[in-house]
Amino acid sequence: MAIYLIRHGETASNANRVVQVPETPLSERGLAQAERLGRRLAEDGISRILSSDYARAHTTAEHVSATTGVPIEIEETLRERNFGDLRGRPYSEVGDLFAEGYEPPGGESWEVFFERADRSWEIVKRAAAETDGHLAVVTHGLICFAYVSRSARTEPGHEVSRGFANTSLTVIESQAPFRVELLDCSAHLDEETAHDRRSVSGL
Repeated sequence: MAIYLIRHGETASNANRVVQVPETPLSERGLAQAERLGRRLAEDGISRILSSDYARAHTTAEHVSATTGVPIEIEETLRERNFGDLRGRPYSEVGDLFAEGYEPPGGESWEVFFERADRSWEIVKRAAAETDGHLAVVTHGLICFAYVSRSARTEPGHEVSRGFANTSLTVIESQAPFRVELLDCSAHLDEETAHDRRSVSGL
């Protein structure tokens, strides 16, 4: 069995390079991406779904739920890094959000975020161990980055990027050493829905 790690579909804020708020919905393109993801996973044997409660992730999870018949369980530790007072502002106004040591006003430093991501990974591992079938985890780009770069095993010398594609699928073994079997795959997207999918890193 495996952990199916999924980034949410595209939003208008992704496309316009705006730091997102929790309520940001999927755009039309993002909804189309989520629909294609759901079709891709319909027969894959997913038997449990964990999702961030942020709208863009939860709506993505709904499309997986619709094709698999599996209910969604909310897990708040799967939320994106909290950028606090910067949420809702264009990237061009806020500088380098991803700089080492940067702490957004009212938000999470890298250290605090990674501590939460590590706690979240422990929850995911337990859920996977308790699940007969694959576990789908619908979340955000920086959570995907944290899991793969800190807790899973990739090929030697492989550098993990923060820029996971919208609705990309990463498959991780559900037992130690948690080897990455598929990384950041968006083969289900066509040219229309894949447009500019790497324009925003992590949010």
